[in-house]
Amino acid sequence: MQEPQNKSVRHWLTFATGLVECLCFAGAVFGWASLVFVLKEERYFSSLCVNATGLNGTQTLGEFYLLWIESFIYCSAQDEQFSLVFTIASFMNNFLTLPNGFLFDRFGTTVARLYGIFLYTMGTLMVGFSSSPLSALAYLLFPALSFLAVGGILFLMTNMQVGNLFGSRRSTIITLYNGAFDSSSALFLVIKLLHESGVSLRAAFLFLSACSVVHVLRTFFLLPRNFIPYPLPDRYTYGISYFKEFMKTRVFFSNLSHILRRVSCGKSVTASAEVAANGDVLPATEGTPLKRDAPVNQGPAFNKCLLSRFFMWHLLWLSVMQLRHYLFIGTLNPMLQRLTGGEPLLVSRYTNAFAITQLCGVLCAPWNGLIMDRHKGKPRAEDENMSATTFSKNLKIKSWETEQEADLRATVLSLFLTALQCVLFSLCASTPYLPLQYFTFILQVLNRSFLYGGNAAFISVAFPSCHFGKLYGLVMALSAVFSLLQYPCFALVKGPLGGDPLYVNVGLTLLSVVAFIHPVYVYMHCRNLASERARSKASS
Repeated sequence: MQEPQNKSVRHWLTFATGLVECLCFAGAVFGWASLVFVLKEERYFSSLCVNATGLNGTQTLGEFYLLWIESFIYCSAQDEQFSLVFTIASFMNNFLTLPNGFLFDRFGTTVARLYGIFLYTMGTLMVGFSSSPLSALAYLLFPALSFLAVGGILFLMTNMQVGNLFGSRRSTIITLYNGAFDSSSALFLVIKLLHESGVSLRAAFLFLSACSVVHVLRTFFLLPRNFIPYPLPDRYTYGISYFKEFMKTRVFFSNLSHILRRVSCGKSVTASAEVAANGDVLPATEGTPLKRDAPVNQGPAFNKCLLSRFFMWHLLWLSVMQLRHYLFIGTLNPMLQRLTGGEPLLVSRYTNAFAITQLCGVLCAPWNGLIMDRHKGKPRAEDENMSATTFSKNLKIKSWETEQEADLRATVLSLFLTALQCVLFSLCASTPYLPLQYFTFILQVLNRSFLYGGNAAFISVAFPSCHFGKLYGLVMALSAVFSLLQYPCFALVKGPLGGDPLYVNVGLTLLSVVAFIHPVYVYMHCRNLASERARSKASS
């Protein structure tokens, strides 16, 4: 009984530490609105703000202060630099998920995490040392925020497999981690509040750099060297117990080799009984095959998944909603300045409110997972070893609903609710009424939690797990290319539209409606499968 109990403790410890890692570090870059407020106080890119009246020695201290405040609030060149920093970082966050997915699938968890920890540490160090009187060092923000974004998404990618440890709650765990990723944007709010209390920007980011030691320890002691399989085999071990089990495996194969030699020589095989009596059975460690009798090809080829309609519609679903969120986050500070008339206290209050609502992402995301897992426990077809041919025929001609088909059907409601939330969020964000923005913040964090959690959960359900890293990386990379439209939109608002984003917001709201195509297609697919199953049963 001691071993299962230790295993359960290890599973929960892995889950809890992964949740803390995603909640406190992974998605910090999306708290950009809070950090921008600090960076403006630190006068990053302030050399670009040249007041038309100029400064001279005859001005009083009050006049100088008013001119400084005016440049602080209305410097469009400074805002463009901050918007460009976030645009590049958000693009790299998604686009580099593709090579990172290949890295994860090819080399496993340890290599991917060490690479991510290196990038994250470099990013925090760059931000820390960019806080300097030398204005040129402000441009370190461009690589720094990109490193933070890419390192953070690697934290999330390597942690989502922890859901495989919890079987029937797999989707709930995946969406919970994605919600924690969203909530971690509040990290920059904490840095903002600490900065207002006298803690320097450099000290805060150097502390984040030191936390990388914890990430490294967790990588070696609480995560597998390769992957956590699904479904989880009996006696599966990883982390600190892996090396002990690996040595047991070597002893087992040594004994087995000895037995086979005795059989080939016509000798007694009583040694096999001794091995069994000693309890030296083969443990399912991450270093041994998990399905010995499974066919080599357990799913469709990667290119078939890539060219499927599921992938195409899912990519569109993610891209249009992600663009809406990125533009909202990247332009939040200028929008608040416009709606508040440039009142610094009001801007700070609404910025804090936005950052605080981001903490609720970890509470909202599991709702999506519960929607997807609501069918778990019902009897399904035995389809664990489904072949590539069966998959390519879309799971047709089953005597009853398969587990994968049930999982797929459960995603329809999630996909639909996510699209509906995005349209409502976009409508509120388009309304130039300041108090309404509190409700906009709530809708934004709810929709963002559903969006990214649902994205990862759908890929894990609709496609074979052996392609998860590559497909997840590819869909994030391609959606990142689409998200580059945020910078032309920002330039359009600042230029021809004279700072009024109404027409851009209306256009993005209409574009968000396109996301409803995806849940409709998945629903029609599942209905067609049910119809074919009914006809097959009737004919038999």
